[in-house]
Amino acid sequence: MQIFDSIAERRIREAQERGEFDDLPGMGLPLTLDDNALVPEDLRVAYRLLKNAGFVPPELAAHGELRELEQLLQAAEDDGERRQLFSRINFLLTRTATGRRRGHLQVDADYYERIAEHLQRPRG
Repeated sequence: MQIFDSIAERRIREAQERGEFDDLPGMGLPLTLDDNALVPEDLRVAYRLLKNAGFVPPELAAHGELRELEQLLQAAEDDGERRQLFSRINFLLTRTATGRRRGHLQVDADYYERIAEHLQRPRG
């Protein structure tokens, strides 16, 4: 396998020297990396495949919602609105922490059914 790695590295280096990567979209901009800190390392590849197929696990959806709520909290001007946002944030944090304490990620029934249906569809 090491021979393939060295061939790939050499070809990439040659393409860089020829300037083939110079005008790519997003050049000079920071990479947008998905934050998958809530997903155990051994499940990250599977979750990425599911996400690319249009399935977002509830845990990752909750993580995204937490980020949105944090932004809304920073902009909130009303104490009542802040309390509602804190309440939702606490709920999401408790739910994700409970799943981690159990040693596995919880998959709700609706999400499970969607995955099962997708996997049963004929490909062609």
